[in-house]
Amino acid sequence: MSERSEAKRDGAKQQKNSGRGDYQKGDAQWGNFVVDYKEYEKTISVSKDMWAKICTDTFKVNRDKHPVLKLVLGSSGSKVRLAVIEWSLLEQLIESGEAHGIK
Repeated sequence: MSERSEAKRDGAKQQKNSGRGDYQKGDAQWGNFVVDYKEYEKTISVSKDMWAKICTDTFKVNRDKHPVLKLVLGSSGSKVRLAVIEWSLLEQLIESGEAHGIK
């Protein structure tokens, strides 16, 4: 996986020099999210420090956007894609869906 190909797969807008500049943090913007892509063949450990950096980078881009860590696990033939978001955001998404008749 490359960040570029994964961002393209998502329909996300890739950031210029992602993570290297002052304002183009994260790997891509997708809807209301700033996405940080990580790929691992078998396992990853997500730490509080890792999440804090993803949040800080997101807020440098746009304080109205939400941070998301997209994990791509597996080898070329079999990949699993997961999103890590804040629990409170998940609750909001569920409440919003329920308000629109989605269960």
